[in-house]
Amino acid sequence: MSPAGPRLRPVTDASTPPRGDGSLARRLTLGDAISIGLGSMIGAGVFAAFAPAAAAAGAGLLVGLVVAGFIAFCNATSSAQLAAQYPTSGGTYVYGRERLGEWAGFFAGWSFVVGKTASSAAMALTFATYAVPGPWVKPVAVLAVAALTVVNTLGVTRTALLTRLLVAVSLAALTVAVVIGFTHSAASAAQPGPAVTAYGILQSAGFLFFAFAGYARVATMGEEVVDPVRTIPRAITTALGITLVVYALVAVSALHAIGAAGLAEVTAPLSAVADTGGAAWPGVVIRIGAAAAALGALLAMIAGIGRTSLAMARNRDIPSWFAAVHPRFRVPYRAELVLGLIVCVLVAVTDLRGAIGFSSFGVLLYYLTANASAWTQDRAHRRYPRALAVAGAVGCVVLVATLPLPAVVAGLVVLAIGMGYRFLRLRAASGSRRREEDP
Repeated sequence: MSPAGPRLRPVTDASTPPRGDGSLARRLTLGDAISIGLGSMIGAGVFAAFAPAAAAAGAGLLVGLVVAGFIAFCNATSSAQLAAQYPTSGGTYVYGRERLGEWAGFFAGWSFVVGKTASSAAMALTFATYAVPGPWVKPVAVLAVAALTVVNTLGVTRTALLTRLLVAVSLAALTVAVVIGFTHSAASAAQPGPAVTAYGILQSAGFLFFAFAGYARVATMGEEVVDPVRTIPRAITTALGITLVVYALVAVSALHAIGAAGLAEVTAPLSAVADTGGAAWPGVVIRIGAAAAALGALLAMIAGIGRTSLAMARNRDIPSWFAAVHPRFRVPYRAELVLGLIVCVLVAVTDLRGAIGFSSFGVLLYYLTANASAWTQDRAHRRYPRALAVAGAVGCVVLVATLPLPAVVAGLVVLAIGMGYRFLRLRAASGSRRREEDP
């Protein structure tokens, strides 16, 4: 499809009832959409990503945070204006197909599904790591995935309600961490941290981007948003703005409390910040908040991946069996149930830190496609300058190049598998058509 002729007609009627034709129901309000965006971003990233960022850049992680935030803002503006034009399930998978062609759409959709599936396993492991002792981590993580998959299959309004509750608990815990971080400090705060280099700053931005990557989750659920042309752009930019402020406060307070050297050495940086207060209760609050944040992110990820899988199944880029929508709850229940099963398997075989780089690789490619798609939009649908789309695309490529080599290699291998699958499927379908047409 050429950029000049989009096939999808924006739907703005909030009263459109659920139909029996496989469409989803518009039930998410602006507040619901903002909550889902916050729940997607204020997850395990803010409780874990500052540690590898500090190891890469020392105190320069603050600059890395600004870089990651700016690239996230560019990507968010592109996603927001695309979602307003194409308010349907699938996010950048749909935008890429409409603006750049079917292969670009598949590239984005496959990158998203693979990256976020791995990230979902990381969220489950983070929850269990904070919630239970070591021997119970993986069994409890599997139970969490199973429970949240069931919640998602019961309807999107239940997803939004639970996300609001989890976000509230997470923000309360982060408030405690920030207050303690600004009022106490450990001996490590005075020690010199890792050297600050330009490459290290960019690598830290790549790690921190992992913590921002949920800002456009609501765009993948565009078919379920009330008045999507107005609601989706407002929800995306509002959620991102709130998260930027929260992350900046957390980063500065953590550096004040334990310093770059301390951040680089711990696996649970905000627990280390809480320990500087000298009391036991802040650590308990942080553990509860981290567990809630991970659950909120996992809940939103399952919902987002399910909707992207639905869109891909509608176009037969994955088996059309996954396109089924539950007749009562109006959710892509088959896609979500299978996704839950896959994430449970990944929880059993993966670790937390290795998933961050792999997830960032897939998500950055996803948003690279979003920026390229936004650049092609005509003036009538463009809400932001084209320069932001260009900056976002360049930023995505730069951050991918600075990710750890194992994450990049693994990402390229999985990406090649997906592209190869689509090539073989199309070739087989073409051969079948020729055989049917031959006398």
